[in-house]
Amino acid sequence: MTGNHQTLALLLFSAFVAVTLGITTWVSRHRHGSPEEFYAGGRLFSPMENGFAIAGDYMSAASFLGISGLIALYGYDGLLYSVGFLVAWLVVLFLVAELVRNCGRFTLADVVAARMSERPVRIAAGTSSVTVSVLYLVAQMVGAGSLVALLLGGTSAAAQAWTVIGVGALMVTYVSLGGMRATTWIQIVKAVLLLSGTIALTVLVLVRFHGDFDRLLVMAAERSGHGDAFLAPGLKYGGDWTARFDFISLGLALVLGTAGLPHILSRFYTVPTAQAARRSVVWSIGLIGGFYLMTIVLGFGAAAIVGPEAVRGSNAAGNTAVPLLALDLGGGADSTGGTVLFAIVAAVAFATILAVVAGITLASSASVAHDLYASLRCRHAKPRSEVAVARAAAVGIGVVAIALGLLARDLNVAFLVGLAFAVAASANLPVLLYSLFWRGFTTRGAVWAVYGGLVPALVLVVLSPVVSGSPASLFPGVDFQYFPLQNPGLVSIPLGFLAGWLGTVTSAELPDEAKHAETEVRSLTGAGAV
Repeated sequence: MTGNHQTLALLLFSAFVAVTLGITTWVSRHRHGSPEEFYAGGRLFSPMENGFAIAGDYMSAASFLGISGLIALYGYDGLLYSVGFLVAWLVVLFLVAELVRNCGRFTLADVVAARMSERPVRIAAGTSSVTVSVLYLVAQMVGAGSLVALLLGGTSAAAQAWTVIGVGALMVTYVSLGGMRATTWIQIVKAVLLLSGTIALTVLVLVRFHGDFDRLLVMAAERSGHGDAFLAPGLKYGGDWTARFDFISLGLALVLGTAGLPHILSRFYTVPTAQAARRSVVWSIGLIGGFYLMTIVLGFGAAAIVGPEAVRGSNAAGNTAVPLLALDLGGGADSTGGTVLFAIVAAVAFATILAVVAGITLASSASVAHDLYASLRCRHAKPRSEVAVARAAAVGIGVVAIALGLLARDLNVAFLVGLAFAVAASANLPVLLYSLFWRGFTTRGAVWAVYGGLVPALVLVVLSPVVSGSPASLFPGVDFQYFPLQNPGLVSIPLGFLAGWLGTVTSAELPDEAKHAETEVRSLTGAGAV
């Protein structure tokens, strides 16, 4: 890119970072150091504020960069991500949001441990939550690396590496200093910026085609080189039965995974009541629904205006389709409009990444401190020491995420998020639903449900084409691929539910009827909720 692009985009990056660091510093001066303040922001946010923050947490780099890129490269098959991410919120709204807010305090493990033996359940749920969070973080790191590498010259490995390290350092700063309150305000600011930028780009694409969406699709199909096949199912997932099963697996992971994401579940604790939690989800569905509809326009717009070959030439996984589209819509590489629009989109995408990684890091550090540390190390830790552990955990998680982000920098970010969703749906969702709705569920069932979904999901990913056996793998030079699907959800999600059932029916422990009744009343009415 030209010097003008770099200078303007870097100035906008710097402005956003300065604002968010200012918010973090201001919040850190007014913090009380209590777990409730650090993990849940004092439960002071309104449904609208929390709805914007949830949308900011959920509309990640995978959505803005990855989905649009996949639609630009594969047409109809890329739509699965948009549809899956959106439909998932119905599961959250009807099965999870209000019940989780009533039953828990800070983390997923709080809900499960309410009627089980705390120590084994907290260790299992905490381990799963950290694993899912790290996988999700890697996707955001890869998105940041792709974006800044494009900005600074297209293929600079050093630029990608330093960007990943910089994002990691910023996310640790946000979480360790500001906690949930700073993270929430960063997400609200980012949601407004992202929605504004997406609306502007969508309007420009539609204006380019005079509001004729059919003409946009026809042009996208022509530029793709695949003709009408670009607008029909099967371009990416329809070649053989393996690809079709991969399609089903990915769909299951996306629709069921959201309800098991730790950083989404933790957002329901930042509002004062369960009714506010449900209203938060209604707000977020409206915002997220509009956003995903617009990613469809942006994806096909990138295919029609930029062309799939140009997108692939810039980034093989398609992660830079939207910035390239903005450059063209603004008037081209050498125009003032192109420079400004490209810089704005790049800055918004970068803001998106920073806000999302802050939310994920906070949720995972909460799991480490509130679940793992409290269970394994010091069961009678003072509240302040638990918060100190959470801040230290944010640093450790940041280091791990940076290392994995550097390793996986050539993979599509939406695809990486699909893997995180599969693990969440396999390990967290079964234990959550069984705990809320199954009267006979036991501690062994809870532990088996978590590990029975988590371990197969991770093992199948390691043995899949994602890691080895193909030119696009993490390790293309070796081949230990024994599982044909790229997403393990089709196998690992049923295994998680099966393991939870098997652990319960083989357990000698009698389910505590009184605790179940208490949990049921609390989840449905909010009586006794924290």
